[in-house]
Amino acid sequence: MNIDTRIAEFFNFSTKNDTINWMEILTSQHCGYLGKRCIKVRKSSPEISIGTCSVKYGKDNQDIIICPHRLIEKRKIFVDCFHLLTLHEPGNELHIIPEVNIPGGSVDYFLASVADKKVKDFVGIELQTLDTTGTVWPERQRFITDLNLVEEPAEGYGDKPYGMNWKMTAKTILVQLHHKI
Repeated sequence: MNIDTRIAEFFNFSTKNDTINWMEILTSQHCGYLGKRCIKVRKSSPEISIGTCSVKYGKDNQDIIICPHRLIEKRKIFVDCFHLLTLHEPGNELHIIPEVNIPGGSVDYFLASVADKKVKDFVGIELQTLDTTGTVWPERQRFITDLNLVEEPAEGYGDKPYGMNWKMTAKTILVQLHHKI
């Protein structure tokens, strides 16, 4: 397979992997990071998961993560936050609690140290990846068309390329942190 694509990861598989059954991946719409169907869906067709985890961007075609669920691969992010639990003691249980509602929104995850069924310490973990300007949908469609998984889409690919919305990403995370802290 020698497909020229700006999609770096599709449903958590590298687009350079030529051993993948892409039709099975596209049909299942499974996110390996969440362990269920990808929840990033197309607004106009919510039955279709977008499945784009990271894209190539810039003059050096660097891989840029655009899906926050990509960050929980192998649950390493939780291990990386372990040192923030200053009151954790050996023997305490560790719990990962997703999507906890609080005033001002919800926190993506909490990592909690628990002993005797009581929380001894915890840390909130908020995930933020880069937002795009425009849409990666045309690149997604081009990728699956080049793999002969679908016929040429009736809507075409569109001429607008996507970009990285650095400023909006910075504003979003700052506002979220302000409201949630």
